Amino acid sequence: MLVGFCRSDCSCRNAETGSTTETNCLARYNPRMKPTGRILLCSFLFLLLLSLGRSPHVVARQSSDASVSRTMRVDYYHNGNAKEQWFSLDRIVLEPLPWPGNPRKAIDDTQMGNYRFEVREHAGGRLVYSRGFNSIYGEWRETDEAKNANRSFSESLRFPTPSVPVDISLQERKDERYVEIWKTSVDPADKFIDTSRPASPGALIELQKSGPSSDKVDLLVMGDGYTADERGKFETDAKKFIETLFATSPFKEHRQDFNVWGLCPPAAESGISRPSTGIHHRSPLGTTYDTFDSERYILTTENRAMRDAASFAPYEFVEILVNGKTYGGGGIFNLYGTVAIDNAWANYVGVHEFGHHFAGLADEYYTSDVAYNSETKRKEPWEPNVTALLDPANLKWKDLVENGTPLPTPWKKTEFEEFEKGIQAERRKLRADRRPETEMEELFRREREKEEALFRDDQYPSKVGAFEGANYEAKGYYRPEENCIMFTRHTKFCRVCSRAIERIISMYSN
Repeated sequence: MLVGFCRSDCSCRNAETGSTTETNCLARYNPRMKPTGRILLCSFLFLLLLSLGRSPHVVARQSSDASVSRTMRVDYYHNGNAKEQWFSLDRIVLEPLPWPGNPRKAIDDTQMGNYRFEVREHAGGRLVYSRGFNSIYGEWRETDEAKNANRSFSESLRFPTPSVPVDISLQERKDERYVEIWKTSVDPADKFIDTSRPASPGALIELQKSGPSSDKVDLLVMGDGYTADERGKFETDAKKFIETLFATSPFKEHRQDFNVWGLCPPAAESGISRPSTGIHHRSPLGTTYDTFDSERYILTTENRAMRDAASFAPYEFVEILVNGKTYGGGGIFNLYGTVAIDNAWANYVGVHEFGHHFAGLADEYYTSDVAYNSETKRKEPWEPNVTALLDPANLKWKDLVENGTPLPTPWKKTEFEEFEKGIQAERRKLRADRRPETEMEELFRREREKEEALFRDDQYPSKVGAFEGANYEAKGYYRPEENCIMFTRHTKFCRVCSRAIERIISMYSN
C-alpha cells in the first residue's frame, strides 16, 4: 500500500512528491465559506470517517493531536583513531514526520550499548529522553587501520522535538559506567535548524500496520541497489524478509506489536559496491561489501543519505535489503541491519543481523575471520547473551539454568573446532578463487548439517548453561546454550536471546 499524508492545516501532500493536491483533501479550506458552514462540513466529514473506521489525518501514526512533536535529529561527526576521539556538529534537522515513539517510554533504563545519549532541559536539567546505541566508529577503532589513521564517521541522534532549550550529552561506556565525551545544546527556536524537506526516496509502502506508531515498534525496511524497474522486486523481497522474521520466535508471538514500512530510493544501476572484486556503485544508501576489509560485512557510512531517506517513514529500527546474491550482511545496535537478500542464506543472515541491531545481541561464534583485534583482558560484556563468567554464582541468566547443570558447561568443543578449521580454510579458498556463489552456499549447507548432528548428540543439547566459546574468542567468553542463531546458521534463538528481544519489544510497544 502506498501511503500519503495530510498536514494538520489540511493542505494535503503526496508522500512521494510533496506536492499539494486539492482533490485528495476532504475538508480543504474555502475562504468564501461561512465559518458555521466550514465547522458543520468538517464535523460531518469527521463523523463520516469515524463511521468508516478511518482516522482523518494519517501520517504513520493515528493521531491528530497538535501536541505530538516532530522528530528532531542532530547530525554530527565522530572523528578519531584507536587512541583518541573528537566530535564536530554537522547540522540540526527537523524531520518531516511526527515522533513515532511512545512518550511514556522516553527513558532508556536497559544500560545497553557502548554509547548513550541524554536529552536534558537546559533550565533545571530534567531528563526528557535517552537511548543507548553502538556505532560504526566504535567498531572501526578496534581494527588495525585505526592504529595508524584518522577517520570521520557521520552519526545521528533522533528524539522528539523539545519545547524548550535542551542540552545533549553523548556518553561512552567505560568501566561499566557511562562517561560524557561530548556535549552540545539545542534551542528549538534556533533559526538555523534545518526545516527543509529532503529529496523524496519514493512512495512509502505499508507492509504491516498493527496500530498507532506510539503503541507499536516501527520497523522500516529499506532497499539499496534497486533500480526504478526493480521496485516490484523490492516489495517482494521486503515481504519475504518480514515473513521470515515473524516466523521466528519470539518475533512470531509478537507480530502484532510491530508496524512495518518500506522505502526504496531508486538506484541508477542494479546492485551495490563490492571492492574486493572491483565493483563500485553509487547506490542511494551507499551500502558496500568489504567493510573493514571483511568480504561478507555489509554496512553504509553514508549516514546522511540514509537518514534523509528514512525520514519519510516512522521508524525506530531499520533493516536494509541490498540487491545482491553474494553472502553478506551486518547489524549494529540501534543503528541498522543489512542483508544481501538474494543469497540462499538470506533468511538466516537477515534474522541474525537483526538480532544485533534490535536487541544488542553479541556474536556467539568465534571460528570465522573478523576484522577486530582480540582482547587481552576479559571483562563482563554488557550484551545480554555472552558472559566472561567472572562470577558464576551471579551469572546474568542464572534464573534459566536448571539445578545440576555445571558452569562452565561441557560440550564437544574440540571436535567442533577441528571441523570448523577445515570449513574456514575451504571458505577462504572459495573466495580467493572467486568460485560461483552456489559453491559457497553448498559449503554452508554441509557445515550446518554437521553442526546440527554434533549438537544433537551432545550431553546438554537444549540446556541453558555457560558454554565456552563466544564473542569472537575461543576462551574466556561463554554463551547461554550450545546452539543459537547467534552462534551457527541455526533456525532458533536461544532462551536468553529470546528474552532479550522481548525486553526491547516491551520498551517500544504497549
